[in-house]
Amino acid sequence: MPKQCKISFGGDTHPPMQVDEGSNLSEILDIANSPILFGCRTGICGTCLINVDAGEEEGASPRNEEEQALIPILAPDHPHARLACQMRPQGDLTIRPLRLE
Repeated sequence: MPKQCKISFGGDTHPPMQVDEGSNLSEILDIANSPILFGCRTGICGTCLINVDAGEEEGASPRNEEEQALIPILAPDHPHARLACQMRPQGDLTIRPLRLE
C-alpha cells in the first residue's frame, strides 16, 4: 500500500487531501476541484504555479529539467515556487496558488 501524503491549501477553505506518494499532483488536484488551476499540464503555460511552504520542500519531488529551466523565468523572485503539473508528492505539503501581480 502506498504511503499517504497530506496536501493542505494554506488558509484556503478547501479541505486538506490525502494522496498517494508519487502520484500525479495535477490529476489529483483537478479531480478534487482544488483552488489550483491548470492549463497545458506540461509546465509551459505556468497556470499551475504554486508556492510550497518553506520547510516543506522535502515533501515535493525534485524539479525535473523543464521545471528547473522554467521557474526562474516564470517566478524569478519566488524560491519556493513549483509547477504543480510537474510535482509528485513525497510527503506532507502545504501549497497555495502563486499570484504574480
